[in-house]
Amino acid sequence: MVQKLTVRDDATGLYGNYTPTVESLGAASAGKIPALDDTGRHHVSTMPVGFGADVYTATASEALSAGDFVNSFSDSGVFSVRKADNSNGRPAHGFVLTAYTAATTATVQLLGETNTALTGLTIGATYHLGTAGGVIDTPLSNDDTGKIGQVLGFATSATELITQPGLPTVL
Repeated sequence: MVQKLTVRDDATGLYGNYTPTVESLGAASAGKIPALDDTGRHHVSTMPVGFGADVYTATASEALSAGDFVNSFSDSGVFSVRKADNSNGRPAHGFVLTAYTAATTATVQLLGETNTALTGLTIGATYHLGTAGGVIDTPLSNDDTGKIGQVLGFATSATELITQPGLPTVL
């Protein structure tokens, strides 16, 4: 839980409680005081470009769960993300570490970072793009015509997948 601060409002001169931000919303968060997240660290979105994990922000076009792999696209001219899916032409471009509701700004980790929001992984196993933002531990076969085969990375624990930017292949 983020602690509150007492701050003075420059416009009114009155003092009130302020909750520091855990996650940056880009330019809309300029000048805000950052707080540590529930892991006791600064959220990667609050770090300067080139320091820490590589991330970008985009509008979630649907509800996303923590750990989901996402596909970036233009939704009527708005840079957006949705769940990546091997069955409908949506390769993974990154993943999210927290849940987001539709129409909110999502912070997306680029492939090459570690997805720490998964469960049930087998240590040492290689994982591939599944459906609805998920992963599978068995590669698709040539019988899966029209689906996307994409290696996502390998598990170092039951909850961590070190992602590797793999090129998607339409079977």
